[in-house]
Amino acid sequence: MENKLVCNCKKVYMSDIEKAVYATNNITDLEKKFEEVQKITKCSTGCGGCHDKIMDIIADFMNA
Repeated sequence: MENKLVCNCKKVYMSDIEKAVYATNNITDLEKKFEEVQKITKCSTGCGGCHDKIMDIIADFMNA
């Protein structure tokens, strides 16, 4: 998987999201997982334009 920039405002890459997802493995609810990833990476705290993209990425990692 390509390590592309996902959140332009906070310069968060796909690998940053992946690390954050696996750092919080005890959470199975997507919205709570997003909140934890957001705390770790600060993604989607600027303009919010990447929110849906990040939710999709987290869901993919959780289902892998």
